[in-house]
Amino acid sequence: MSDLDHRVGVREANLVVRNLRLSNVNESNCDALIEDIDKLFGIDDVSYNIKEGAIHLAYDATHINLDGIEEVIRKHGADLHNDWWTHTKEGYYQFVDQNVKDNATHKAWSCHTVPQGSHKKK
Repeated sequence: MSDLDHRVGVREANLVVRNLRLSNVNESNCDALIEDIDKLFGIDDVSYNIKEGAIHLAYDATHINLDGIEEVIRKHGADLHNDWWTHTKEGYYQFVDQNVKDNATHKAWSCHTVPQGSHKKK
């Protein structure tokens, strides 16, 4: 896939996929919740599985993070499921999101590059 296969603002190198269980989601707030998340800049895909009670997210971690998405979820009266596995995944996802964001702005360096102005002698 290339960057052209995704929405505007989403780069393949920064794309992350998240699956989290939610609580307090019902038919009345589900559509509005998904619609609001889908409008956020950096979201590539979002869906909700009512049977499993899980949200599926794909987004560019340099433009949006899990905390911003959680604000929208809470605005609609829902929340992350309150179990240890969901909290463990949430912490891991936040760590990876920050790492992706930091690495996107990092300038690579190498101690093996030839200094400017020096050339190999033949």
